[in-house]
Amino acid sequence: MTTRAGTSVPTPESNRVPTPETVHRPAPWVRTRLRASPLAAVLMAALAFVTVFLAAAFPRVADRGADAALRDFVSQKGLDPTSLQTTSKTRDYDNAAELDRVQQQVTEKVGQQLTLSRPGLAHGTRALGDRGMGNPGYARISDVNAPMLSLLYLHDLASRATLTDGTWPTPGTVGGPLPIVISKQAAQTIHIKLGDVIDNGVEGSGAQRNTVVVGLYRINDPQDPFWEDLGCPARACLNAAPGHEHWMTSGFVNGDSLAAMARWGSNAENFWRLPVDPASLRADRLDGTRNAISSFLTGPGATELIGATGRADLHSVSGLAEILTRADERYQAALPLSTIGPAGVAGVATVVLCLAAALTTDRRAGEIRLLRARGGSRTGVLLRLIGEGAATVLPAAALATALAVVLLPTPRWGQSVLAALAAALLALLAFPARAALLWSRRKTVGGRRRLVGELAVLAVTAAAVAEVRRRGVGTGGGLDPLLVAAPLLLAVTGGLLLARIEPVAVGWLARLAGRGRGLIGFLGLARAARDSSGRRKPSVLPLLALLIAVTTTGFGATVLDTVDHVRTRAARIATGGDIGVSLPDYASLPESFATAAAALPGVRASTGAWVEPKARFVGADQDYTDAYLVVVDPAAYAEIARTVGVGEFDPAKLAASGGRDTPVPALFSRDLARRLAAGPAEVRTPNGNGLRTTVAGIISATPALPDPGKPFVVVAAGPAWERLPDVKRINKWFAVGDVDPEQVRSTLRDNGGGRPSGIAKLIAEDAAAAGKATHGLPVGYTVHSSREAAAALADDPLQHAAGRLFWYAAAAGAGFALLAVLLTLFRAAPERTAVLARLRTMGLRPRQGLALIMTEALPQTLAAALGGGLTALAAVTLLGGAFDISTLVGARVGDVITPTLVPVLLPTAGLALLVALAVAAETLIAGRRQIATELRAGEQA
Repeated sequence: MTTRAGTSVPTPESNRVPTPETVHRPAPWVRTRLRASPLAAVLMAALAFVTVFLAAAFPRVADRGADAALRDFVSQKGLDPTSLQTTSKTRDYDNAAELDRVQQQVTEKVGQQLTLSRPGLAHGTRALGDRGMGNPGYARISDVNAPMLSLLYLHDLASRATLTDGTWPTPGTVGGPLPIVISKQAAQTIHIKLGDVIDNGVEGSGAQRNTVVVGLYRINDPQDPFWEDLGCPARACLNAAPGHEHWMTSGFVNGDSLAAMARWGSNAENFWRLPVDPASLRADRLDGTRNAISSFLTGPGATELIGATGRADLHSVSGLAEILTRADERYQAALPLSTIGPAGVAGVATVVLCLAAALTTDRRAGEIRLLRARGGSRTGVLLRLIGEGAATVLPAAALATALAVVLLPTPRWGQSVLAALAAALLALLAFPARAALLWSRRKTVGGRRRLVGELAVLAVTAAAVAEVRRRGVGTGGGLDPLLVAAPLLLAVTGGLLLARIEPVAVGWLARLAGRGRGLIGFLGLARAARDSSGRRKPSVLPLLALLIAVTTTGFGATVLDTVDHVRTRAARIATGGDIGVSLPDYASLPESFATAAAALPGVRASTGAWVEPKARFVGADQDYTDAYLVVVDPAAYAEIARTVGVGEFDPAKLAASGGRDTPVPALFSRDLARRLAAGPAEVRTPNGNGLRTTVAGIISATPALPDPGKPFVVVAAGPAWERLPDVKRINKWFAVGDVDPEQVRSTLRDNGGGRPSGIAKLIAEDAAAAGKATHGLPVGYTVHSSREAAAALADDPLQHAAGRLFWYAAAAGAGFALLAVLLTLFRAAPERTAVLARLRTMGLRPRQGLALIMTEALPQTLAAALGGGLTALAAVTLLGGAFDISTLVGARVGDVITPTLVPVLLPTAGLALLVALAVAAETLIAGRRQIATELRAGEQA
């Protein structure tokens, strides 16, 4: 107010009008709550970060493993089978420019849907008929078969080969010989000289077919996959077909001589090879890639290629679609096994988040009831709690998702983001949902509701297990959620059952301990029984988390252990023992090798054998059947068969008695059993000699021929050598024991017998020129090791990816289970500290305090470990037969997963020990400080 003179006087406080600046505003709820409990907020953010990161990371790890396995599988098949092979008949006007034009059109069309490997692109023309080289003086393996020549035109040959003599070919003259270049190495082998006019016979019209060598070249990289299916361009190759042995090589013509080359070969075809780049393949796009390939083979894509090139006879073939189908089948077979681990982690993480929500609700129950008592609506309180959680959970979830995307790059992100979103929502809503139960109306039939829920879970679990056992693993239709969920459901059912049993068992132990003189055991067990009885609801959740972690880890470890054992057995069967030596048909092993090899360290049993693949089994009806004849030492061979587990027999049954005319006891394959019922049988060798036999046993397989493909007969070496001197040789050797394959190779090099000669020597030299000789042994001399074979079977990115994913999941599940125990310990710490402080005033020593805490905490851990182990064994027993482990083994096997104690015991004991150490560490580190604080507070009071 103002006076007449315009001077102002102060306004009384009671008459002031409130302004926005002077109105008191309450502090924001979220900021207040975060400042009131900063440690709780940080821990919740950390828990959300870890959970969301794992949820986002596991799908990306699986995607990366699937892509790597697919690309490796396709790359191993080679360049030619994974390419689109397009051909067209050669026309009179075709030349290099025309082929280049078609190549550009085809590459452009195909490249729009498939990523091509540019270094592997190739196109040209090949003559469809090979011609002999009848010049006198050219090398011939026999007097009848002349060396053969095939002709090609290859685009840009000069960039992949170096001219050593002469010139590159030019267009030939009409009626004259066709200019060609050939490999210098082939020319040296066949004795071709620069300038030679090669006699290639006559055409149908009687005109002479001649070629003239105008140049010699050297391939820059003979091992380059580019040269696949392009004849024999680097050297002279040997065709070793019996009766038709001859040398063969390839020659190259000029790009303007295609019509002349077609006349020379009676016909010719143009080819364009378009290899698909394996690095571009993705496991989630296999259907699209297969559809694109099929389109170019017989669909709209093929029509587009014909229209773009103007060649109506253009035709494409490719084996890539079948390769991708096999790769997809392998991935689908391994998918359930690699998903069980992450599913277990999801179950444990869910339990931990629910446990954290329950503990937080217990801690803040009074505050929430006060809000409701002061007029807060349910919706308003829930929104405040959700807002409080969003301030901590959402930033942590966003950061975790971004970190997973950056650290694990992969083109796919949908599943990863969805999993992260689900984990974030669970972390955000778990506490508000649990808090809403505080003001829900309590039912008098709560125990009955719990029983109904447990029976429902039991029924669902039983139905899932029965369905999985009935139909097995779903293949070809993607992931089978029922099979993945079945072990988790068994774990949940076991946890619910254990939650009923454990309080009763611990209470009984407490009563027994109460009859003794000691106080620690009784107090600890009594508190453990009360804590697990259901009066403290969070106590059931850590038990469930531990049991799920132990069950899924034990189940997965059993799967991997079974895979390892089955792989080792499969490698043993394929090898015929732990170590084996095989030779080509023309060679035999000297006795010095068998003697020296049997004396090697680690050899437990060994035998040489003669395996004759061209024998004949002649029944009583004089009808014959092609069969293998296996001549072995019975005692050693029986030990090998027993160790390998294939074709076991009693060696005494092969003991022969009587003279040379007495039939020899023999083991026969099952497919010969019907023929044996007709009467005495005979085995004849290719030389015409016969061996009369009698039945000593029927077996389905034998170590020398674990998968023979045709009938076989096994006889003892002594009687067989007396009656058939032509089989007194050794071309195979088998042994069992821990044998070093390098020592066997060294022994074979020192005692391998004479070097091959004649056609055998040429075969060996040709194989060596192709880079097939290994370990310094002659070509065809092979040392097989079950250890190396198992390592080769295990060297599969798909198996490695499944194993890595499981162990990552096992570690994450153990971490969450440990966190569940620690959360329970931290929540119970104030009450436990008060009890220990009171007991300390009554004379309790610190060591006894630790013993009390361990006695209270460990029953639940031990019960969960034991229950989880038993549940894992039950899961393996119930579900093991539904899994096909052939993909993880690396070979087709019929074995099923069976319960094994060690794979379950190790993770079970490890997790129990980890939890015990965590309890002891928490007690020693935090417990002493809290007890001291409690005692001082009592003194101050």
